[in-house]
Amino acid sequence: LLVKIEVFLYVSLHKLIFMTQGKTGWKWAVALFSLILTILIWRQGLQESFDRPSVAPKISLMQTEMSVSAASSLPESFKDVFLGLEPQEKLYQALNNISPEQLDNRQRLLLAALEESDNKRKIILKEDFKETNFQAIRKYLLDKEKGEVLDRFPELSELEIDPLLYQISCSSLGFNDEKCIDPKYNLSTAIRLLSSQLLPFFASLIGSLFLIRYIFIFARKKNSQWPEIIAPSLSIIDMVILISGGFVVIGEVVFPAVLIPLTDLVFNNLTSPLKESLRVLIGYSSMTIAPLLIIKYQLTGLVSSDIDGGWLQWKIKPIKEGIFKSISGWLMIMPLVLLVGWIMNELFGDQGGSNPLLELVLSSDEFIPLCLLLITTVVLAPVFEELVFRGVLLPVLVSKVGKVSGVLLSALIFALAHLSVGELPPLFVLGIGLGLMRLSSGRLFPCALMHSLWNGVTFASLL
Repeated sequence: LLVKIEVFLYVSLHKLIFMTQGKTGWKWAVALFSLILTILIWRQGLQESFDRPSVAPKISLMQTEMSVSAASSLPESFKDVFLGLEPQEKLYQALNNISPEQLDNRQRLLLAALEESDNKRKIILKEDFKETNFQAIRKYLLDKEKGEVLDRFPELSELEIDPLLYQISCSSLGFNDEKCIDPKYNLSTAIRLLSSQLLPFFASLIGSLFLIRYIFIFARKKNSQWPEIIAPSLSIIDMVILISGGFVVIGEVVFPAVLIPLTDLVFNNLTSPLKESLRVLIGYSSMTIAPLLIIKYQLTGLVSSDIDGGWLQWKIKPIKEGIFKSISGWLMIMPLVLLVGWIMNELFGDQGGSNPLLELVLSSDEFIPLCLLLITTVVLAPVFEELVFRGVLLPVLVSKVGKVSGVLLSALIFALAHLSVGELPPLFVLGIGLGLMRLSSGRLFPCALMHSLWNGVTFASLL
């Protein structure tokens, strides 16, 4: 698969470069050198993505934990539909399937509390915990294993642990639900769980209806004419320099390699979640510098005074129309992306290679780090990526090779730039949707909003 992608990219871009006019020696040299480096960088990045862990197991475990907490707050008729049978048993099986070396202290304590075998529980709790509150629960569980009768268990506020761990530990020691369960927490967890399951379902349902309606209108040729695509007079060589030279070589490799070590040095004394969040924000910000400077240089001198919205066609107003288009586009692309993701998982299994940023969101529960990750994910990434891929690259490709090839090629480059084989097909479909949004609306603003909405919903689902 990687070899086929490399050959396709190399042959396609090689042919496109030969189609360009007004070639200059330095552009050819920079474009060719950047293209070769990009193929090597992307090949290595895609291969390394197989070794990156997937966040899917952690998300599944998180939802199973939520199911256990939500069970006490949902009616019986809801439990079979949204929780399945015996969520606590599912949690035990999920934790039991994780190798002991990969279990963190909280998970180890949860597994011990769920374990019915005294011998297995004793093995799980063989090592002490560094955390004082975990060590206290360990002592209670071991006392029970010795056959001691417990007449008291500390309150949740005394132990300062999460309500689920308290609930399972308390229940395993034989105390009643009134003492063990935190009703407010379980109710809020039930609402979060229902929202996380119902939102994708209803969004996909509504999106499918929108999509069917749009296809029906398109088939009957009753849809309004798409705006004429306005492309700056740039060549394919310019695009190779922008993507390969600016985005990949300098943006993804050179600048982060220089700035991230400096960031680690400056913020060395900060705690891990905050330090990692700043590292991501600064690293991604540094990645935008070279492409933005190249775009500024390439557009400088091109007359755009007679073009409404300029070469990038942001066209923020009318705002309401842009918001409506972005929401409808997000709804229509969601069932397609989910379908492709499901098909790939069924055919090839979980390929791993999840975006490391997702791992940070899952593991962080502090306000400031989450805000920094939110800014990077929902604001910085959508605006920058849409400016590059749909603001400049797509219009130029469409002007050179046509709408269909331009949308497909820009979507493929967009997907490859994320360096994940497992996420490549869904991102390719998302890229097609964003490209069609750019062509159908004639504006960049709805694309950025649609991209931001996609990232924002993904971000929220991990909290």
